[in-house]
Amino acid sequence: MEKSVFLSINNLSVAVLDKPVLKDISLFIESGSIHAIMGPNGSGKSTLAYALMGHPDYSFTAGTVIWNDQDLTSMPVHERARRGLFLSFQHPLEIPGVSVSSFLKEAYMATKGSHISVADFQQLLLDRCVQLDIDSAFIGRALNAGFSGGEKKRLELLQLLLLQPKIAILDEIDSGLDIDSLKIVAQGIELARKENPVMSIILITHYQRILDHIIPDHVHVLCDGRIALSGDATVSHQLEARGYDWL
Repeated sequence: MEKSVFLSINNLSVAVLDKPVLKDISLFIESGSIHAIMGPNGSGKSTLAYALMGHPDYSFTAGTVIWNDQDLTSMPVHERARRGLFLSFQHPLEIPGVSVSSFLKEAYMATKGSHISVADFQQLLLDRCVQLDIDSAFIGRALNAGFSGGEKKRLELLQLLLLQPKIAILDEIDSGLDIDSLKIVAQGIELARKENPVMSIILITHYQRILDHIIPDHVHVLCDGRIALSGDATVSHQLEARGYDWL
């Protein structure tokens, strides 16, 4: 069965605080597919993520972004989230005074558009913690405050399982992880895909190692704000062997 296109990015250019960063980017994200975005530091990978999510400092200067026949560029951030766009941050913010449980409950109700009782949500959250091998005490802690790198990534995965987005942008979710933590993250992503098979993933990474666990359908390499190369999973192996300089 042919996959339908969820997101069409056509000749997109993006500026950050009026400074041009991305130029003429075109990507077509099919339902249920994995697109890996690779490239050296400063190539524009995170800029693409923030622009798609609607960060106010990142503006579309040319091109279009169409999501299920709707113009994404005109949608406010909360509408993008409500319709199923999700961004896992490379460096999640710490918010002392707000518990993980409270934050996730508000996010769940906002994206689902319906109320859920405290008791029902707590049970749902605990069930998800079991799936990700997260200690139940975790959800009572302040949001990201004092979290290790691995704990922050697990919280992002917990959100992914709870919110079940249609498109998940994972911005370097593998950064700073040891081998064991990387496997846990990969298993969490696979679990989220199994429960939500129509979800598309835009996986931003520097390295091949997570792609040994999460095999992409497409790999795109950004250099100097442009897509220098696109192909299948073998592209990441070329980069591992040759680096980025040859591009």
